[in-house]
Amino acid sequence: MDADTTGTAADPENAATPKVSFAEAARYWLHLGFISFGGPAGQISIMQTDCVDKKGWIDQQAFLRGLNYSMLLPGPEAQQLAAYIGWRLHGIKGAVTAGTLFFLPGALVMMALAWIAAAHGDNTWVVKIFSGIKPAVIGIIVFAVWRIGKKTCNSIPGVALAAAAFAALHFGHVPFPLIILAAGVLGAMIPALGKVGGGHGDAPDHETHDHMKRPAGNPWVRLIRLTAVFLVVLALPVAALVAIAGPAPFLALAKLFTTAALVTFGGAYAVLPYITDAAVNTHGWIAPGDMLNGLALAETTPGPLVLVNTYVGFFAGWNAAEAAGLAQVTAGLLAGMLVTFVTFLPSFLFIIAGAPYVDALQKNEHARRALSGITTAVVGVIFNLAVFLGEAVLITGDAGSHAIDWAAAGVALGALALLMTGRVPIPALVGIGAALGAIGLV
Repeated sequence: MDADTTGTAADPENAATPKVSFAEAARYWLHLGFISFGGPAGQISIMQTDCVDKKGWIDQQAFLRGLNYSMLLPGPEAQQLAAYIGWRLHGIKGAVTAGTLFFLPGALVMMALAWIAAAHGDNTWVVKIFSGIKPAVIGIIVFAVWRIGKKTCNSIPGVALAAAAFAALHFGHVPFPLIILAAGVLGAMIPALGKVGGGHGDAPDHETHDHMKRPAGNPWVRLIRLTAVFLVVLALPVAALVAIAGPAPFLALAKLFTTAALVTFGGAYAVLPYITDAAVNTHGWIAPGDMLNGLALAETTPGPLVLVNTYVGFFAGWNAAEAAGLAQVTAGLLAGMLVTFVTFLPSFLFIIAGAPYVDALQKNEHARRALSGITTAVVGVIFNLAVFLGEAVLITGDAGSHAIDWAAAGVALGALALLMTGRVPIPALVGIGAALGAIGLV
């Protein structure tokens, strides 16, 4: 790779001709927002197939560098990767559009489902449908782990690191930030882990030629300006809502979920204990059973798993409506929108601030290896998610007696087999699972 290609960070706002029109890209991101089932593994796999393999919007190495960078950040990595690809195509407006459309359909679905759960109690038909979707999603996640793992775990040390990350999480309950730190250190020390995500000998990234350059000026001044804009954009809607509807529960929701967004390393499951303790025990916004229902819904609807926050926010508003002097549905919608806003806003700051320097970072051999080590370890983390969900969906019985749900296991294996053929799209598999659940076969 030529020095002028690797050492210059891209700035899509200075690009001569983007590979795709903004309107076409926006239509794709909206489409992705409706079909992004399967959690981060499935979502990243869809973007790999569409944006790299089929459309050629982004080079494979640039895709992996963006994935590496997103894995480093707190927040939903798949949504941040979408924003990064949008940034490479159309600059800041591309990042905002891609990142927003990625989660917006799922957020609307979650608020609708939260209203059903809050207003109508036992939703038997929803339970039946999701009983079929859940095992199909297990098959989708396992397939995505295999697909991404074969690209990143391309050496014996890589496989060992992914396995160690899984074991540390699943058996040792090691905090995710420590796993990330260890993976970065090991990646920097072991050359074999540096084969992923760029570096000498990689294919040239045709998107980073002379017409694309790093933003002019001092990068620290740029960061300060972006942070100031972020703080204003964060504060104004929260202040307006508190002024109109009163502080409870909106101010506490803004504080909790803004904090959560800044510490969500490792995806939604890493921060769920923190959110659950605050929402259930500290504030009493939601009952434990409703929290579990929200998590199940988030697992089986499009968008990031962290959209469970939207569900919690809706319940917080619904249950505090009388104190706020609002109708329950109004308070629920306002709280759900507020929580969604503060959950995803920091991701845009991270991507827009850091994206111009991702390619330049890859020129540093040790940094590149560290990022590759982290990406490899995250394969084990995602596999841990598959095991966690698999145990919840495929194993039945109480603590003293366990049994395999063979019907659910059959759906999961069938979904995996269909995906391996490469002929059945993920939305069709989700539909098949929903149909099987609706007719009572799962």
